[in-house]
Amino acid sequence: MSDNLYTVTLPAMGNEDDAVDEATVSMWLVQPGSRLRAGDDLLEVTTDKAAFVVPCPVDGTLKEQLVREDQVVRAGDPLAVIVCD
Repeated sequence: MSDNLYTVTLPAMGNEDDAVDEATVSMWLVQPGSRLRAGDDLLEVTTDKAAFVVPCPVDGTLKEQLVREDQVVRAGDPLAVIVCD
């Protein structure tokens, strides 16, 4: 990948004793072409215990969603590609 592209991955959720490593993509909160700031909500995922919002880690523009809604993903799986500022 080019230096100005950042791949967003699913972070580990929960603490070490109660870690959840699998989730279902509930809803994308932004669409490709959307301008984002670090910390903006990117998508929502749901586990068997709770719902989590995955924040955008960098400033940039959403280039591509790599997973679809209702898809099961694991910690570390790529979710989206951001074109960084």
